[in-house]
Amino acid sequence: MEHVPPPAEELARLDRELAELDARRAQLLTRRAWLLAALRPPAPTAAPGWSAPPGGRPGAPAQPWGYVPKQPSAPRSAQNVLLTLGGLLLTVAAIAFTLVSWGSMGIGGRSAVLAAVTLGALIAPAVLLRRGLGATAEALAALALVLTLLDVYAVHAVAAPDTDGLGFSAVAFAVLAALWTAYGLALGKLHLPLPAAVVLAQWPLLFWAWAAGSPALVVGWALLATAVLDGAIALWGRGTGTRVLACVGGSVTGFSALLVGLTLSTTSSGPLGAVAPGALLLAAAAAALAGAWRAPKGFARTGGVVAGLAAVAAVGGVPAAAVPDGWRVLAYLLCGLALTAVVRSRLPRSAAQGVLVASAAVTAGALVGALPGVAAVLLGPVTLLSDVWAGSPEGFRSALGSTLPWAELAATPVVLALVAGLLAGAYRWWPSLARIAGPVTARETPEVGGAPGASAPGDATARGAAGTAGAGTSGRDAGTPGTEAPGASGAAAHGTGASWSGWNGAAWTGASTGGGARMPSGAAVRGAAGAGALALGWGALLLTGAVLDVPYAVAVVAETVLVAGLLALAVRGAGSGRDGSAAVPVTALVAAVAGAVSVGLLSLASEGASYAVSGTLAALFAGAAVRAGAGVPRAVFAVAATVSATVLTGFAGRSLGLAPHEAAPLLLLAPALTVLLGAWLRRNPVALPVELTGALGALVAVGLAVPDAPFLALVLALCGVLAAGAAVRPERRPVAGYLAAALFVLATWVRLTASEVSFPEAYTLPVTVPALVVGFVRRRKDPEASSWTVYGSGLAATLLPSLAVAWTDTDWLRPLLLGVAALAITLLGARYRLQALLVLGGAVLALDGLHELAPYVVQVAGALPRWLPPALAGLLLLVVGATYEQRLRDARRLKDALGRMR
Repeated sequence: MEHVPPPAEELARLDRELAELDARRAQLLTRRAWLLAALRPPAPTAAPGWSAPPGGRPGAPAQPWGYVPKQPSAPRSAQNVLLTLGGLLLTVAAIAFTLVSWGSMGIGGRSAVLAAVTLGALIAPAVLLRRGLGATAEALAALALVLTLLDVYAVHAVAAPDTDGLGFSAVAFAVLAALWTAYGLALGKLHLPLPAAVVLAQWPLLFWAWAAGSPALVVGWALLATAVLDGAIALWGRGTGTRVLACVGGSVTGFSALLVGLTLSTTSSGPLGAVAPGALLLAAAAAALAGAWRAPKGFARTGGVVAGLAAVAAVGGVPAAAVPDGWRVLAYLLCGLALTAVVRSRLPRSAAQGVLVASAAVTAGALVGALPGVAAVLLGPVTLLSDVWAGSPEGFRSALGSTLPWAELAATPVVLALVAGLLAGAYRWWPSLARIAGPVTARETPEVGGAPGASAPGDATARGAAGTAGAGTSGRDAGTPGTEAPGASGAAAHGTGASWSGWNGAAWTGASTGGGARMPSGAAVRGAAGAGALALGWGALLLTGAVLDVPYAVAVVAETVLVAGLLALAVRGAGSGRDGSAAVPVTALVAAVAGAVSVGLLSLASEGASYAVSGTLAALFAGAAVRAGAGVPRAVFAVAATVSATVLTGFAGRSLGLAPHEAAPLLLLAPALTVLLGAWLRRNPVALPVELTGALGALVAVGLAVPDAPFLALVLALCGVLAAGAAVRPERRPVAGYLAAALFVLATWVRLTASEVSFPEAYTLPVTVPALVVGFVRRRKDPEASSWTVYGSGLAATLLPSLAVAWTDTDWLRPLLLGVAALAITLLGARYRLQALLVLGGAVLALDGLHELAPYVVQVAGALPRWLPPALAGLLLLVVGATYEQRLRDARRLKDALGRMR
């Protein structure tokens, strides 16, 4: 043991160490100050004729005598606040004058005042701009804007009070928009007039259509015309503010026009009624595409998306109005798929990409509508768990227990099959499609030599990289394959920009972005297409049976055949690489497992179907595990086969009319087979997953046997036998050996408890004594053997059951004998440095003593004042906290001492 010095000696040692630390810290601080002084740059030398004023800032340049520094001007933010407040007050005064004091003047005076003030407010900015007072000119221009609005109100109230307010507003806003446009163009330095004109231009057509009582379609055309005007301003307007407001206004009015057209198209009574809204939507698509032709790349993509969606709504709305509700989605889907022809058009690359995004969005929307039906087919059989083997239902839908409107889902299988077929075609003819779509799907390169470029792959089999198409001064990226923008020459050769190789199906490598991201390879895209085709085709077949409501037996057989086909496809591609070629077999594997679970649940309606499906699935997955190559899929196949075999044994118990606890031993057949299979496979990677799956089956059996203690003891003992069989193998012995011992001991305890044995020592001592003798013999042959392996199980077989009985025994003899035995075992463990004896004996002794002292502790606690236990607990915490470090060292020494024991 380590020597612990007296407190006085330890305190002196700590003081010496602290003094040494303080001295070392002072040295380091001195050195740090010297280093900072050495790194500080020298102070600048004063110029001749300049001297530092008294009390000046060190290192600041000296000022000549009589020099008065110029005071800084007031910040422009304060000037803007003052001008804003002044303009606001003038505006309030003008409004008050117009609304309150208007009636006290005659017609001539009123006209003269308004005309003079408005004219002065319009002329003053021009004068102020020539004097360089731009901020003041902006404030007066804002006042002039408010005055012109007040003039319009005054004219309507006095000169034309009987005219329609909306019609008058339409004319007034048109005139004001033209006026402020001309005013802004004339005074180009003012920032307010042109944005104000854009805001005013949003209302004339809308108010005109509203005032005329026009139908919703005319309102839509008015909104679209306003959006087109906003788009023109956004492309060719002057000033950032003008363009931003035009973009915002065009987005709002354009979206409103599209919403009007889409609403009218979807609610039309027939194909002829959908033609007029379709024309509005087509015009919106043309306008968006025209704007995308000249807009920058980001806006061009957005315009392409809007154009594509509007075109789908316009063209698809006509046939959709002629078919039942369940088939409308197919009409829109066909139009959305037709948008892919844009890859052969001369549209700018960004706009074409937007159209392709619109096509993908329409397709995704159609597929999302199919999700409820597919989910109902896969998860609907879960309802059969509440009434197993109740009898075969008449049709497939009856077994699903779903309330979906299947008649409205009639087109869903067709939608899934159509998209699946297109994806399958893309997977089959990928190299040709990649060459066709290359100029559109190519990604723009980052800036090279200061000029932004965009790569467009040409024939990649002849060239390793594509040229780039630079954006012109108008912002249009009309990329032409095979060309290069100035400044981007040599980008592919030097590794900058984007290189596109392997369009023949081997690889498609994209350019790295600034963050290091890369475009997906061609193999990955092709694999994703194949995986999507497989998943959608599988979903289409499942939904077809539900929509047609095929007989129950046909549905079970069809789903089982589907699982077999998916397994065959998964086994065929189980050895694929890590690129996109592995996507198809992985998808097949996932679909096969999901389909197996679904058809297994579906078979629960009939006893014969349950046996047939479970047996078939077990055979299919076992065969797949044998045929598949090494890897994860093989383990998945083996695990699924094990689960199916376990389910079969459960069905056998139900057929025999056994209660759940009586069928529990029967469930152990599958775990027993997994132990034998593991012994045959040895170190094969599949062995461990199979054995773990069998262990889960054994755990289920234990759970079923819990309500009946004798059966629970039997199941635990059988599980112990299986664990002991697994422990025969050296690679399983470290875990399975301890598990077998624990299961045997637990089975013994449960059996003794079930038999209401009050003297367990009569049963445990005959086991303990031979076990200790065998352990002693082994210890003599192998002194390095662990004491837990040699003596642990033998001691626990008696000590732990006796301790459990002693805690419920009111007599004094058993606790006394148990305490004496535990004390002796503890002393032997300390004497011979045996960890198992010391820990087991000490723990049992402590618990036995606590049991004996518990009544007296309760009695004493009841006699103490209520405040004393909390006070003692607080005092204990203070003491432990004050000596925490010492207690921690003691705990570490105890841990080390136990660790050195065998």
